[in-house]
Amino acid sequence: MKMKLLLVSAVSFFGFAGLAQEVAFEEYNLDNDLHVILHQDNTAPIISISVLYHVGSKDEDPKRTGFAHFFEHLLFEGTENIEKGQWDKIVSSNGGSGNATTNEDRTYYYEVFPSNNLELGLWLESERMLHPVINQKGVDTQNEVVKEEKRLRVDNSPYGKFIENIKRNLFNSHPYKETVIGKMADLDAATLDEFIAFQKKFYSPNNAVLVIAGDFEKENAKKLISDYFKDIPKGAEIARNFPKETPITSEINAKAYDSNIQIPATMIAYRTPGLKNRDSQVLEMISTYLSDGPSSKLYKKMVDEEKQALQIGAIPVTLEDYGMYIVFALPVGETSLSTLNTSIETEVEKLRDGLISENDYQKLQNKFENEFVNSNSSVEGIASSLAEYYMLYGDTSLINKEIEVYRSITREEIKEVANKYLKPNQRLVLEYLPEQNSAN
Repeated sequence: MKMKLLLVSAVSFFGFAGLAQEVAFEEYNLDNDLHVILHQDNTAPIISISVLYHVGSKDEDPKRTGFAHFFEHLLFEGTENIEKGQWDKIVSSNGGSGNATTNEDRTYYYEVFPSNNLELGLWLESERMLHPVINQKGVDTQNEVVKEEKRLRVDNSPYGKFIENIKRNLFNSHPYKETVIGKMADLDAATLDEFIAFQKKFYSPNNAVLVIAGDFEKENAKKLISDYFKDIPKGAEIARNFPKETPITSEINAKAYDSNIQIPATMIAYRTPGLKNRDSQVLEMISTYLSDGPSSKLYKKMVDEEKQALQIGAIPVTLEDYGMYIVFALPVGETSLSTLNTSIETEVEKLRDGLISENDYQKLQNKFENEFVNSNSSVEGIASSLAEYYMLYGDTSLINKEIEVYRSITREEIKEVANKYLKPNQRLVLEYLPEQNSAN
């Protein structure tokens, strides 16, 4: 959302010397239940300060969708001690970069600075937590920003509405059925009091984790953290009790139309388990095997060999409560969408009926090992991983142990999980069509 500023190339350049080495960390709670995680590495003079709040689009009132993403923008507006429009200027003028992201489960803010700016980064994030200015002027400003983002990324983007159509058909009860960006009419109808109440409920220390990674001294950092965060009041406990989805037992067929496309697409989606379930990691391996890149089974068959698809790929979405495994394909020439669906099912069926080869299995292991190392190759990457492992998985030590989960997945388990989740009667088949073809 926010503009990437400086230090991006520096972070990539310096990295960490022992990429495969264990990530050492210390974690503790302040009295207000703010969870703190410290990863000290003095290899390079760079530091990341980040705060992850356990709030995403699933936490919204169904009549007020888009609030979590809206706050990703709104909490850059300014604070009691930071004038409107000055946040980015403060960061960039001190050699830093900053950004934020929101998904269904969490909102993540971070800054990366030269390490002499630790105190500045902590002050900024404590200001965001304790002293945000939420007024009508800021709400109106960011409302227009969000509307423009939706026009750019969704409404006027080719295939930009596919995810909302997938979710709408794959979920019936759980709030994952809504998009992260939400409905603009809900934001328009919201009152200032509703925005203020949302901030007070979710952006509190006991619903957050603060992570510092990089070049700092622990005792100094702990003192600064205490100085800036210990007096922030703890919020009320948040109760979450989301509706459970009933299993999909018969194929769902749906159509969606897009005025921004000329080539139709087929999209096959399966509802999968949440990220704490081991099966979700097995499904990530399946996704990579079937549809991740030119060496994957579906690409080699449907693009290279049989010339059926112009493009094919997958989007494995792993979330806290449920996940989605989405395969999409664009046809070549007169190839029908049903032909693409048949070819996709043929490859999935092979997974259900037999074991992948030892050679393919080893390539999968190598790829996941490489991705695991790369995810922890920068201070920002480590900070993000530590925050999510703590808040969403409930186990910070997974930053070192999760690769062992992937290493322990067997060929037999891949077959078993494919049979558990990827049968034709468990899927959504969405025809994503140019709008001129709609003759309802």
